[in-house]
Amino acid sequence: MSDSRWKLPGLASKLLFPVEVKPLFENYETESFFDEAFEPGGDRCRASYEGAASYFREMTPDRMQASLRSLERTFLKQGVTFTVYSDGQGTERIFPFDPFPRIIPHEEWSVIDAGLRQRIKALNMFLADIYSDRRILKEGIVPDYLVKTSKHNRAEFSGLKLPHDTYIHICGSDLIRDDQGRYCVLEDNGRCPSGVSYMLENRVAMKRTFPDLYRKMNVERVSPYPRELLKTLKAVSPRQQDDPVCVLLTPGQYNSAYFEHTFLAQQMGIEIVEGRDLTVENERVYMHTTQGLVQVDVIYRRIDDDFLDPHFFRRDSTLGVPDLMKAYRAGNVSLVNAIGTGVADDKATYAYVPDMIRFYLGEDAILPNIETFLGSRDDDLKYMLENVENIVIKAVDEAGGYGMLIGPASTKEECEDFRRRVKANPRGYIGQPVISLSRHPTFCDDNLEGRHVDLRPFVLTGEKTVVIPGGLTRVALRKGSLVVNSSQGGGSKDTWVLRDPSQSNAS
Repeated sequence: MSDSRWKLPGLASKLLFPVEVKPLFENYETESFFDEAFEPGGDRCRASYEGAASYFREMTPDRMQASLRSLERTFLKQGVTFTVYSDGQGTERIFPFDPFPRIIPHEEWSVIDAGLRQRIKALNMFLADIYSDRRILKEGIVPDYLVKTSKHNRAEFSGLKLPHDTYIHICGSDLIRDDQGRYCVLEDNGRCPSGVSYMLENRVAMKRTFPDLYRKMNVERVSPYPRELLKTLKAVSPRQQDDPVCVLLTPGQYNSAYFEHTFLAQQMGIEIVEGRDLTVENERVYMHTTQGLVQVDVIYRRIDDDFLDPHFFRRDSTLGVPDLMKAYRAGNVSLVNAIGTGVADDKATYAYVPDMIRFYLGEDAILPNIETFLGSRDDDLKYMLENVENIVIKAVDEAGGYGMLIGPASTKEECEDFRRRVKANPRGYIGQPVISLSRHPTFCDDNLEGRHVDLRPFVLTGEKTVVIPGGLTRVALRKGSLVVNSSQGGGSKDTWVLRDPSQSNAS
C-alpha cells in the first residue's frame, strides 16, 4: 500500500471515522491482550479475518474516503442518535460507529447460541419459580433474602399465570472474552434491554457501503429481528385471535433510547404510544385512535416497573397508565417484558445463574460467569473492602456503566468513597476481578489501533426461543478504557457471524 494518507472532512471524526489513516495495520500491536482479528504479536490475521483485512488493505485512499463519506451520510440521514445524560446537558449525539466489522466464525457462534438458549431457559424457570412454588429458595440454592431484598422483586404479583411461563421475552446478555479468548457472561439484561436498533442500522450501513465485502464473507442476516420480535409479541397475547393488537410504550422523545423505540415500532408496523394514549376500562387496556377506543393485547414496554402505573407503583409518575396493573393481574393484557423480571437483572442474582442452570436443567453452564464476590456474604465483603483498589465494584441495580468503580484506574479518594458505600450497604454491591477484555482493530485518529470490546446478542422468547446471529459489538473509544457503554462515550461495530460453509451466501 502506498504511503499516501486518507483525509476526511466534516463530521467523520465524530463518527469514529479517521481524519487521516496511515497504511492499515502498519505498526498494529496486540500487546498482551487477546485480539479478535490478529494472532499474538499482530503479524498474522486470524483465519476468519483474512478476507476483511485483505479488503481494507487493498482499498485506495480515494475509495476509502468515498466509503467513509457514504457511512457518514447513512447515519446522518437515518438520525441514528442516543442521548448522554452524564454531561449535564442531555446531549443528543450521532451514535459513534467503527467500520471495521467484528467477525465471529460459525463454530464459535454455535457455542454462544447454545449457551444463550440454556441461560434464558434457566432464567425464565427461575422467575416462574420464585413467583410461585419457590423451590429454588426452599432448597437453599439461591438465598431467600437475596430475592426478598432485591429492589425489583414484585412478590405482590406471585401466582400470575403468564403465557408460555415466560417472564423475559427479550434479553440482551453482555458477553466478553478474557485474555484466553474464552466467551463469558458479564451480566444479563432482562428488563428493557436496548441497542438492537443500532445492530440493525449498523448492518444496513455496512451492506450499502461495502457490498462486495459483505457478499464475499457469507454473513448471517440480522434483518429478521423485527419480524421475529413481532411474532414474539403476538405469541403472548391473552386473547386468542389472528391479529392481536400490539403497541410499544415509550417514555417519550426525551428518553435516551427514543430513536430505538420509534425505529422498532416502525419496523414492526405497530403503534408507538405514551401513557396518555392508553386508558383502562373494566380491567382492559384501550388505545385512543381517530376511530375510537381499540383494545390492546400486548404492550412492549420501554418503561421500568416503577413508572408503569401511578395507582400501583410511583404516584408521581406521569409516564405510565393508571390502573394498568388491574388489567395485567386480570390477565387481559400482556407486558413484554413481564413485571418482576428485574430480580434476574440484579447483579447479585447473576452470581447464582450457573446454580440455576444445574438446578433446573441438570447441566453445567455452557457460557461461564465472571468470578463474583457478593457484599452480602461476610467473607466476600471482607475481601472486597480489603481489595477495592484492585477489583471492579458494581452497584447491583445500576446500568449503563453507572455506579461502578474500576479500582486500578481510580484515585485513592474514589476508592475510599466506594469503600464507604460498600460498608454502608453491602447487599447493594458486588466485586469482580478486572478482566482483560479482548480488543479489536478500530480506526482511531490517524491509524488503526486495538480497542476493548464486548458483545450484546439478543434473544427472543415467546412460543419458541430465537437467537439472532450477531448482536451489538460495543467498543471503548478511549485508549485503555474498559468501559464500552454508549452512555460513557463508547461506540459500536457491526457484528458478522459467518455462516456454516455448507450454507448458501447471505441475501
